[in-house]
Amino acid sequence: MAQEASFDIVSKTDLQEVANAIQQAQKELGQRFDFKGSKSEITLTGEELVLVSDDEMKLKSLKDIVEGRLVKRNVSLKAIDYGKVESAALGTVRQKAKIVQGIESEKAKAIVKAIKDAKIKVQASIQSDQVRVSGKNKDDLQRAIALVKGQDFGIPLQFTNYRG
Repeated sequence: MAQEASFDIVSKTDLQEVANAIQQAQKELGQRFDFKGSKSEITLTGEELVLVSDDEMKLKSLKDIVEGRLVKRNVSLKAIDYGKVESAALGTVRQKAKIVQGIESEKAKAIVKAIKDAKIKVQASIQSDQVRVSGKNKDDLQRAIALVKGQDFGIPLQFTNYRG
């Protein structure tokens, strides 16, 4: 009997790299001429990022600084889930962003459905915040990886625990 091969589709963000990027962004914020005297700040608490600035234009610049630093540290921008811009104290604006960890059930269902619809001879199942794909043929597993990589599910995906 052929051995069953499998791999997991996960979405993990390296929080240490995010923290390093935020530190660099804070440093840049302190040195930028266009932010002198501004009430702008970037804070990271656990898996939540909070951007505060004087107005929406400055907030957008702040976001650009943060995103530039994240990209330099190989953190996918899909890992940042921005909330809406809201008014904050002293006439400032604030925007919160969640750092995506794990695959939420709606996205996991979409991944499983995409694999099933492609009629590849593999089984895809949701296991808490990841998707396990298994099958008898390694080529089918490779096709499943290529299929998932070829679609945009709105979050960064990694393929781990490959057992052939």
